[in-house]
Amino acid sequence: MEVFPLVLGPIGVRPITDPVEAAKDPALATFSVLINAKDPGILAILDAVAPVLGPNAKWAEYIEVGLDEGPARDHWRKLMAVYTPNFPGFGSVMEETWIQVHSDGEAKGKAEGKAEDILRVLEVRGVDVPDSVRERVMACADLELLGTWFDRSLTVESAEELFAGE
Repeated sequence: MEVFPLVLGPIGVRPITDPVEAAKDPALATFSVLINAKDPGILAILDAVAPVLGPNAKWAEYIEVGLDEGPARDHWRKLMAVYTPNFPGFGSVMEETWIQVHSDGEAKGKAEGKAEDILRVLEVRGVDVPDSVRERVMACADLELLGTWFDRSLTVESAEELFAGE
């Protein structure tokens, strides 16, 4: 048996710098980026493939994980900051952004729920709630402050008293 290894490297795999070409074969485009990561024109290569590979988090994360620390990886992270992670645990910018967006959304949802509870308590108690109070309560994202307002909503005579001492 004879074995002939096939070796691919920067000499055999040219950089793909055309988004149309990258779209035809995303796997090859990803491989091309990784093979040519040390190319002096890597930032231009990344710019060219980002619109095609970025929306596909799998290929985008392969590239980020495969790039060494440095300007190319930093540039790629900036380009990919808007996409959703596919491989949790690698600490990619897509994962960081996804976590931030979802934790922000969760906190916002909790704040909205507390705000609605405050307004509901006032309504059930028959306390008139002017639009200005309703808007201020609904706009608040501070869970601790909303907790204080909720406690006050149980006993206040007027909705404006929620904000007493502030």
